[in-house]
Amino acid sequence: MGLKGSSKIFPHLWYAKEAEEAAAFYTSIFPDSRVDRVTPLHSDSPSGPAGSVKVVDFTLFGQRFQAISAGPLDPFNHAISLVVICNDQAELDRYWDALLKGGKAEACGWLQDKYGVSWQIVPAVMDEMMSDKDPVRSKRVSDAMLKMVKLDIAKLQAAYGGKS
Repeated sequence: MGLKGSSKIFPHLWYAKEAEEAAAFYTSIFPDSRVDRVTPLHSDSPSGPAGSVKVVDFTLFGQRFQAISAGPLDPFNHAISLVVICNDQAELDRYWDALLKGGKAEACGWLQDKYGVSWQIVPAVMDEMMSDKDPVRSKRVSDAMLKMVKLDIAKLQAAYGGKS
């Protein structure tokens, strides 16, 4: 069900019935995002009669995604998550708060949205701090992160600098 001229690889998410709703929710949060197409399956399938199964093509941050409403199968879990890199605390707070509506906060910058999809809302500086060649610095950042639910960039940077 690919779109011409699009990505060769992209995530495909299976929802029991909320694919259109979830795509509209996600595209309302992120810039350069939109629902591109909703395509009903015109054949009867194991998931339901013709027209009941829908494939939703959508774009988040310019990246192609696809979802399907095809009845209950396996619930979402932590085995896969979507990572959002944030440039500052205001951006991190905005995405965290928007995705958390109806969902649940977890630990270390993770949350599950109201559909059960796992997200990591992460500061852009995190990779640099965590991969620092000085293991003492990266350990301080790890220790600080492990105590957080939503990540706090100032506290992570303070830990990185030895000021926590």
